[in-house]
Amino acid sequence: MIEDVKYVKDKFEGSFDVKYREITTSLGQCTLVFIDDLCSTQFISEYIVTPLKNRTNECNEIEDILTKVLNINIANYAKGLDDAILHILSGDIILLFHEYEEIIYCEVKGFVRRGIAVPVTESVLKGPREGFTELFVDNVSLIRRKIKNANLKFEPLYVGENSQTVVCISYIKGIAPEYLIEYVKSKVKNLDLKFILDTNYIEDTLREKNSAFDTVGYTEKPDEVAARILEGRVAVMVDGTPFVITLPYFFLENFQAPDDYYTNKYFANFTRLLRWISFFIATFLPGLYVAVLTHHFALIPSLFIFRLAVARAGVPLPTIVEVIVMMIAFQLIKEAGLRLPQPIGGAMSIVAALILGDAVVGAGIASRTTIIVVAASTLSYFLTPKLYGAMSIWSIVITIVSSLFGLPGFFIISLILLAMLGELETGGFPYLFPIGSVTSHKFKDIIFRGNLNKISNNVIEKGRKDGNEAKGN
Repeated sequence: MIEDVKYVKDKFEGSFDVKYREITTSLGQCTLVFIDDLCSTQFISEYIVTPLKNRTNECNEIEDILTKVLNINIANYAKGLDDAILHILSGDIILLFHEYEEIIYCEVKGFVRRGIAVPVTESVLKGPREGFTELFVDNVSLIRRKIKNANLKFEPLYVGENSQTVVCISYIKGIAPEYLIEYVKSKVKNLDLKFILDTNYIEDTLREKNSAFDTVGYTEKPDEVAARILEGRVAVMVDGTPFVITLPYFFLENFQAPDDYYTNKYFANFTRLLRWISFFIATFLPGLYVAVLTHHFALIPSLFIFRLAVARAGVPLPTIVEVIVMMIAFQLIKEAGLRLPQPIGGAMSIVAALILGDAVVGAGIASRTTIIVVAASTLSYFLTPKLYGAMSIWSIVITIVSSLFGLPGFFIISLILLAMLGELETGGFPYLFPIGSVTSHKFKDIIFRGNLNKISNNVIEKGRKDGNEAKGN
């Protein structure tokens, strides 16, 4: 109707990229509304404008436009004016007939999109190398190609009062627990946000408790998301970001890499063992070093004591200050290398580390032993990148407590860390699952990777039951 045209024009007043095209048909005047930047103008001209001008004489009612005139795959009635505006903003075109109340929309998307490429944050030695893009429909197709199952569901929701961002929830009906699906849906639907630009807006809601450890998984790799969906988990995609989040996400998954399942089992288990060792080095080594050197000198072998004494002879700072300063310095180098342009970031990090290490020792600010300990701890962070933030925070906390109370403080703060991990939950599951229920799992894919034919039979529904029993529920 003509009032609908006026309503749409008022809504988009001041938007130069919203285009209007008037066409005279046998059903009366028709106004086409679309956004130039989001639509394929050639597609509109060939499959919408030309048929409307040449074939509407065959039409007696608005239904004939859909069935006889429009040569397009996706076309239907909009549910109302607000729904029609949402279609325009999503890259569709709407047809407003001045003599009819019905509004027709057609999908004519034609905006620029990034091609599928290798994920920068998750490189693999062997296995699929394609990664998600910023367009969620491309991400859906990547998952569909890997899971040819009619029960695989993709449910879109519009979230964000101002942004109206598409959030897509994916799961396999019959495998994913119903309570988990409803839990994720309710959290997403109840989001009270003006806009959403990334998956982290959703992650903040799905986290059950505030913690430095991520209880919601994220990845750029379609094969990893497909594997988790097949296990019975729920994936959440947000239009505009290549990262897809999955729930539940367990602590042990931080030590699992995508190519663990594409390489030799024994080599994969060896690299997993290295990741576990690196976690303990990164988190606990600086604190243990400070505790022993500050309060428990008698535990150090006598020959090594003399070497430490010589190394620290010209260092005026206490051990704790020396370690904290070096830890912060290495963090600064890491952040600088990350934020700088890629061609110079890596070179700058290497040069800065070499110059800093030599200058610090020469100036007597830190000893060589301290630099070795902090460097080993910092290097170990990168073997488990998803734990980087949590390990950085907790290693500093453990170091400070160890400097105040020695080994008793070191062990107490370590137990507090373990208790905190045991208290966390992820989507109603214990975060430390399957620790505490190893009898039923028989080490299929916990610390070490078992045979793939046994791993593929794991389902999280059973995991939740075993996990709750382990917690005493």
